[in-house]
Amino acid sequence: MNLSVSSIDDLSARIAEIRQAHDAVFPGAAPGRQPVHTVYVPADRFSPSLPGDFGAEALRLLNTHTPGAGSFGTAFDLEPEIAGLVRDRVAAKLQGEPVEDVRIDFEDGYGVRDDAEEDGHVAQVVEAVAALYEAKTLPHYWGLRVKSFADGGHERAMRTLDGFLTALRDRLGRLPGGFTITFPKVIAADHVGLFVEYLDRLEAALGLPSGILRFEVQIETTEAIIDADGRLGLRDIVARAGGRMTAAHFGVFDYTAALGLPPDQQRLDHPACDFARHVMQVSLAGTGVRLSDGSTNVIPRNDGPDEVNAAWAVHAAHVRHSLRHGFYQGWDMHPAHLPSRYAAVYGFHLSGVDDVIGRVRAWHDQAGSAEGVMDEPATVKALVARLRRAVDCGALDESVLPESALR
Repeated sequence: MNLSVSSIDDLSARIAEIRQAHDAVFPGAAPGRQPVHTVYVPADRFSPSLPGDFGAEALRLLNTHTPGAGSFGTAFDLEPEIAGLVRDRVAAKLQGEPVEDVRIDFEDGYGVRDDAEEDGHVAQVVEAVAALYEAKTLPHYWGLRVKSFADGGHERAMRTLDGFLTALRDRLGRLPGGFTITFPKVIAADHVGLFVEYLDRLEAALGLPSGILRFEVQIETTEAIIDADGRLGLRDIVARAGGRMTAAHFGVFDYTAALGLPPDQQRLDHPACDFARHVMQVSLAGTGVRLSDGSTNVIPRNDGPDEVNAAWAVHAAHVRHSLRHGFYQGWDMHPAHLPSRYAAVYGFHLSGVDDVIGRVRAWHDQAGSAEGVMDEPATVKALVARLRRAVDCGALDESVLPESALR
């Protein structure tokens, strides 16, 4: 081939530099399993039996109010052809792993206590975590939510975290895997930077490996979405986290209250929340920081079928809204949320799953298209990710996946 330009080596080198700089900021999606929920429990109520108690109560509600596939499908708006399968798998999940991620709450769900009382609850939580760990029943992911730096609780937050980790080290001799700190109500990236400085000091004092203490931030203030300079705030928050930030969790009620929405409109599926979610997605896509939606505050007031089914309907609808927007994790606050969480998630993954598997197989085996669909590589990647999420949470057995989805 005859070429007119004698050399492009300098351009290639500069293109590679840009790509390397991009990849440093956008390394891609975080690897490994993402929990479908985080269960928040006030610290004073946390005990070694709590994960099992949540599962047992959730299973009781499931068996009482949806004893068969028909009632289950009606309660959770599922297609009849998958209702029985989803119910069986939800029941198995509630027995085997009802809580995928638990956050022991020393913030809003716990309230403000005097130092002696909170110190006592820190000691209580240490014993509960140690007992769960020794019994091999500690949830796969777990951690603490400490008080915010935004409203004067910073010294208590640092005292609680230090006291907990010091006592747990003395009790177990190690920090069990899956530990995450929730850092709430971020109003300034500088607060995140100061929290990182504190974690550096804490790791050194405890003899922990540098960088082992990871955290998620709660995006529940307007300042976290648009900062004091009028810029989108999340990229700066991630930069100040210094590689420690694992996720961004949306906080529905603080955020909607800050906007001035009336209480009856402070809900997960409000359009104002969609805006915040979309900003989070665009800001964090490809950074390796995971996204989580917030919580539903509707719970049954009693054990009556009308109350339970009404709460399930609201919660399941919110979960489906999150899933449609690409938020595959959310918060649960009550045992009644577990059946609706897993029913909505499993229904989402299993609806049309045979078609999904067929499209993945057609793409990889024939480099072509399934009947009626001409998929792009990016879509196939998303389909494979959906199948992996279904397997990770227990909705789908890995044995049914095409070999190409296991690579």
